[in-house]
Amino acid sequence: MKIPSVFADFHNADAKGRLRLNCVGTVEDLACQKISLRDGQSLVLYSENLEVDGVAQYSKKENLWVAVIDWDAIREVTPVFSQTEYSIR
Repeated sequence: MKIPSVFADFHNADAKGRLRLNCVGTVEDLACQKISLRDGQSLVLYSENLEVDGVAQYSKKENLWVAVIDWDAIREVTPVFSQTEYSIR
């Protein structure tokens, strides 16, 4: 089974260093992929040219979903764009 890839704001971390999964891009990605988060769910979190593997966790303190990540494991990736995004009209 493929691990879902979900947008995350790498500047939106809590005091424990977990990425908050409450920004608009994240909510849209979850809805488009029909993902209902659950504790322990594996995710690939991305933002522009960065990505990292993470695990979903519910933060009772903040009453929202977060992702536990290894900040030292963030990867730089080359963005992939479809031809339609760059076609001249």
